[in-house]
Amino acid sequence: MRASRGGAHISGAEGLFTEGEVEKAIKDFLRRARNHPRGEPGEIFISVEKLRAKPKEISTLNVCTLRSANPAAARRLAGRVLRAEGISAKAVAAAFGVVRGARAMRGAALVSASGGARLEPDMARGVRASRLGIDKKTQAVLGRRLSRLGINTPTVNEALALASKALGAKGVLAELCVSDDPHYTTGYVATKKFGYVRIPDIKKKGSPRGGRVYFIKHGADVGRIVEYLERKPVLIARLSECKGTRTLDELVGSADS
Repeated sequence: MRASRGGAHISGAEGLFTEGEVEKAIKDFLRRARNHPRGEPGEIFISVEKLRAKPKEISTLNVCTLRSANPAAARRLAGRVLRAEGISAKAVAAAFGVVRGARAMRGAALVSASGGARLEPDMARGVRASRLGIDKKTQAVLGRRLSRLGINTPTVNEALALASKALGAKGVLAELCVSDDPHYTTGYVATKKFGYVRIPDIKKKGSPRGGRVYFIKHGADVGRIVEYLERKPVLIARLSECKGTRTLDELVGSADS
């Protein structure tokens, strides 16, 4: 599902469903599109496609939360996690330029992890990760684990699934995401080593600015990355660890041990 108004992106969602679940999914997506905090859309597009190949089964990334005092401190934390993963300072600055930009992108930016250059074929559209879902039994267990941490929301579930797929692409080293929802101020950084790291208060409440950036390894095949993100069906069928609030030192130390 993709909803927009006057060409500006409002919201999006998707999943993998059995044939018998499709009608309910369409109704849920329509309801979601019409009740987004960014406002009533002018256009809603819902597409249904039959998969021709069995989805690749993957595991979620590890989950944890880093606390911060304010948006500036939260951005510094995000930058430190990315730098610990080997992302250059120039690339981190370029990524924050994207997510704090005035225009919300429909998809994600691809940024060189070394030099900070934009690599996606269409910089206005970006790259939209698609064709991903989660097994029902796995979703039930994940819901219980996230509920114990007080973060079992559609936003967290969908972001975790999206990050888990994206980090499975050969050449994608990390992700930075800040929601463009004015009422949702928690962002995240995702890497293979550190997992899906939630960082609350990464922007001021009421701000409509946000975006998503994938950091690409130098020399990686961008075309193959885009093909994987947009076309490869992926189903989450296994879970990794779900932990509560941690300090940066605890996060880095546990990843190195």
